[in-house]
Amino acid sequence: MNIQISQETVDDLEDYGRVPMVYTVSSRYRAESVNGGLGGWTLTEEPVIPAYQKDYDELGSPTRWLRHKDISNWTFFAAYDGQHRVGGAAVAWNTPGLHMLEARTDLAALWDLRVRSEYRRSGIGSRLFDKCVAWAREKGCARLKIETDGNNVPACRFYAAKGCELRGIHPGMYAEYPDEVQFLWYLDL
Repeated sequence: MNIQISQETVDDLEDYGRVPMVYTVSSRYRAESVNGGLGGWTLTEEPVIPAYQKDYDELGSPTRWLRHKDISNWTFFAAYDGQHRVGGAAVAWNTPGLHMLEARTDLAALWDLRVRSEYRRSGIGSRLFDKCVAWAREKGCARLKIETDGNNVPACRFYAAKGCELRGIHPGMYAEYPDEVQFLWYLDL
């Protein structure tokens, strides 16, 4: 396998979206506040039976980002195995009105990270993540922020292994998925 990582533009979003953002939910983190949150949180991994497939693109492809946001300050990375697109990452930065960026220009958000299922656990996600970190540093960012949910246990483990810290746990953030808990990860750059 000869994986190449390249930087792309918004013009490549349609192709970017051809890498499925689907994973199997076979376990999840149940988050429980301790003393109303004053004592922190406990996370317990529990099985999900029956397991199911979750598709982050079920509401539409990444081209929908164009309809809702000015993404002119974003960047995109793609992973290729030869001519075959096998992964991608999107980083948001300096985007007025994008809540995830907290109205800061020293904060970047890893908006999306995807790898084809047959290529997962081969280091491609790490290489894409590292490119995003380097890009954010070049922009003068002090921190990278990442959102996932407690049902995406592999992503949570990945971000923890990459040195990110879980600093935000928000039950009830997803109206369409009331049982899911938002996790916000941060990597100090």
